[in-house]
Amino acid sequence: VVFDKTGTLTKGVFNVTKIEANGIDEDKLLEYAAVAEVNSNHPIAKSIISYYNKNIDLDKIESYEEIAAHGVKVIYNNECILAGNEKLMKSENIFYSSAKEVGTVVYIAINQQYKGYIVISDEIKDDSIEAINKLKSIGIKDIVMLTGDNEKVANNIAQKLGVDKVYSNLLPDEKVEKLEDIYKVKSEKEKVIFVGDGINDAPVLARADVGIAMGGLGSDAAIEAADVVLMTDEPSKIASSIDIAKRTNKIVWQNIIFALGVKIIVLILGAGGVATMWEAIFADVGVALIAVLNAMRAMR
Repeated sequence: VVFDKTGTLTKGVFNVTKIEANGIDEDKLLEYAAVAEVNSNHPIAKSIISYYNKNIDLDKIESYEEIAAHGVKVIYNNECILAGNEKLMKSENIFYSSAKEVGTVVYIAINQQYKGYIVISDEIKDDSIEAINKLKSIGIKDIVMLTGDNEKVANNIAQKLGVDKVYSNLLPDEKVEKLEDIYKVKSEKEKVIFVGDGINDAPVLARADVGIAMGGLGSDAAIEAADVVLMTDEPSKIASSIDIAKRTNKIVWQNIIFALGVKIIVLILGAGGVATMWEAIFADVGVALIAVLNAMRAMR
């Protein structure tokens, strides 16, 4: 089972825990960050805007560009604001100081000059540890986590949850590449489940043998690409869904074997002149009713 992190194993509800300004007032740095993120629906963006809690003059935003898995670039009041992760700083050739805190870090640069960073922390879902333990107890071979977040945060979450393998700093296409690597080492009988919630997870959900999306907070693209949708956003339901699938599959085979078995026996008896009309009715209507009653056990 392969998990996305944010919004899947964690709540996706972020809180600003630290503001580190460089040659600028902290309030001004927060304002720039809020302006950059005001048009984004990402949970991190929402947390910054909520923490800023002031009105933003949207008319002064001249352009807005969202750079996938990097951050955003905004022209505001004739100033160029860059807000994103370390990849964004490196791609824009901006000299910056790497944050040492554990958490999601949003680096801010104004007119190509580094101005500081904001640390945002996410919380692990209440039942994520239970979900991992349940999956291991029913015989899942490997639990893997793929995330676009930085290595420090990813390793911290993975250690708390007991995840077997973790891959961090991944772009959406790199998540698909990692999934392909998993396919290369798995046996023919083994299946891969991917669990995610964001629009970036849609390609991986579609590629996996079974794609599971978080339906409550998940994006429409993720839900559309998934095979299974968990409406309560509880990862512990994954083990329950596997149990339901196994039980349903078992009942299906019971009905197939029972129905065919009875019909073959009655067919042989009929050919020998032993079976009467009543045996034929039982082989048809009776078997169908018994199969339906047996199938109803899946509702428990």
